[in-house]
Amino acid sequence: MTKSKMANRYSPEVRARAVRMVFEHQGSYETQAGAIAAIAPKIGCIPQTLSGWVKQAEKDSGCLSEHFQQRQPNSCRKPCFCFARTCHMCGFKS
Repeated sequence: MTKSKMANRYSPEVRARAVRMVFEHQGSYETQAGAIAAIAPKIGCIPQTLSGWVKQAEKDSGCLSEHFQQRQPNSCRKPCFCFARTCHMCGFKS
């Protein structure tokens, strides 16, 4: 299979649902990677693929730059996620 065919293997709806599942359920796991590892087989992809989708969603959301610009002292250095209204690490409200 060529790279262009591989890029279209999963529909945008499946990708969005998988990313949303990671954000919604990551609190049930010790790490985001744990949530990704548990969810990836359920949608039929490998964890590296889902991890890439999650990273892209975080980047696309703009939460990363907003979080760092408005970060309070003693807050975490991790981004809030685009589907969360409150950062899971420090409580930053987006």
